[in-house]
Amino acid sequence: MDGDGAYEPGFVGIRFCQECGNSGSPPSPGSESLLLRRIEEQIQRNAGKEPRAGLSPSPPEDDSDEEEEPESPSPTPRRRGKGVPKVPEEEEEDDEDEEDSEDALGEFDFLGTPGDSRESHRCHLRDGDLGPPRPPRPPEGCPAVSPAGALALHGLGDLAELTVTNDNDGGDVRSLSPRLTLRSHFDAVRALAFVPGHAALVTASEDATLKLWDLQRPLGPRKSAALDVEPVYAFRGHRGPVLAVAGGAGSGLCCSAGVDARIRCWRLPGLDSDPYDGYDPRVLRGFLDGHSDAVWALAFDVTGRHLASCSADGTVRLWDPRGGDGSAAGRGGTVAGTCLSVLDGHQDHGVPTSVAFVPSQPAQLVAGFRSGATVLYDLEATKATLVSPNGGAQVNQVLAHPSQPLAITASDDRAIRYLDTRTGALVHSVVAHLDAVTCLALDPSGAFLLSGSHDCSLRLWHLSDRTCVQELPAHRRKHHEAVLAVAFHPRRALSASAGADALAKVFV
Repeated sequence: MDGDGAYEPGFVGIRFCQECGNSGSPPSPGSESLLLRRIEEQIQRNAGKEPRAGLSPSPPEDDSDEEEEPESPSPTPRRRGKGVPKVPEEEEEDDEDEEDSEDALGEFDFLGTPGDSRESHRCHLRDGDLGPPRPPRPPEGCPAVSPAGALALHGLGDLAELTVTNDNDGGDVRSLSPRLTLRSHFDAVRALAFVPGHAALVTASEDATLKLWDLQRPLGPRKSAALDVEPVYAFRGHRGPVLAVAGGAGSGLCCSAGVDARIRCWRLPGLDSDPYDGYDPRVLRGFLDGHSDAVWALAFDVTGRHLASCSADGTVRLWDPRGGDGSAAGRGGTVAGTCLSVLDGHQDHGVPTSVAFVPSQPAQLVAGFRSGATVLYDLEATKATLVSPNGGAQVNQVLAHPSQPLAITASDDRAIRYLDTRTGALVHSVVAHLDAVTCLALDPSGAFLLSGSHDCSLRLWHLSDRTCVQELPAHRRKHHEAVLAVAFHPRRALSASAGADALAKVFV
């Protein structure tokens, strides 16, 4: 081609506008050569090299006449961070190896956008604009308060005023320490009960089994923390998840019930049994038949001779699990228990969810209902004597104090309520957890209350002043459930919890 139509190698067929960088009509030969030389010089500077010998820098007069940037603002906006200073050239040379990719992008930006957008990108990354801003440090001597902690108390209502003290300052303050984790069930552990005369625990699970644990064996010092505690015995026979278990004091019996609506009575084997022995059918002592739907809860009285049960069929039943004189033996040597009375509160209060005997009044029984009512029954008259409304929230568990005329309920509305069993009046109420309160347990002295919740925590309460003295993380959440059962040993300084994560934990 002639001189008017000549193009530099590498740019054949591409025409650039000298001022805006867009393709268009061909520039004059002199201005095009000048532009190409400046592009090559800029690329060499970005690479940290001197311009090649074949390319001489443009003369000052040409630079001032043709390439000088006007003082007025450019009509094309520049991609530069607002208020971000330039990075000195020395810093660019120090981190040259780390930012080769950014340099390459900057070279192409030079063609389309004049200025130093590459430097503004570096400033953004170094200033931490991609992450959240850090809160300012408080002055010396002032405690640091995070915004998240301040927002965590918003909207909790009465719970925001709850104080938890984990310090054991006084002699009458009790604290719990994790001791054992029992890992043998394959599904959620729904219930547990201590064996009154031994350091042993029975757990009931949705995997349709019950397991007996000897807590005395692993209490000695162990060199290896990886050794798991194995159950002494596994009880099999339920056709579905086991939802409730109770042990009778002095009777040597353990009763369990679940979705199959049948209550089974077991003889507890010796704690020296070999866990690898086969199933012995003689441990099953008898059945209690009468419920037509899932049995939610079981409770023995203080003598261990009477058993109470509540079911999804709407009834509360009182049993003699020993079967009278034992003459009614069934197949396999099992003995059928006797149903002593049926308390039907379904029409008035709905489905019962929990039941407990009143220790100070052996002829009284207290039951909690899905409707939120708490009902006190007279077992001799087989009728309800007191009905206490519970705010409309489902009662998940009800307990009776061992020495005071007091019933305590755990509800779905996150509250623990204290009711007077003489009048049915509400004595005290507290928002106790961040989620539904699922279970309660009283220590043998009646001075401390242990509660569990779907918020994955356990809380220990001092009953005299109704305050929480300790909070413990307990179980992980599974299918919106967490802690399902808690219990105190009647004679030893042991307590336990069960959860939806298929674990049971023992505390001392």
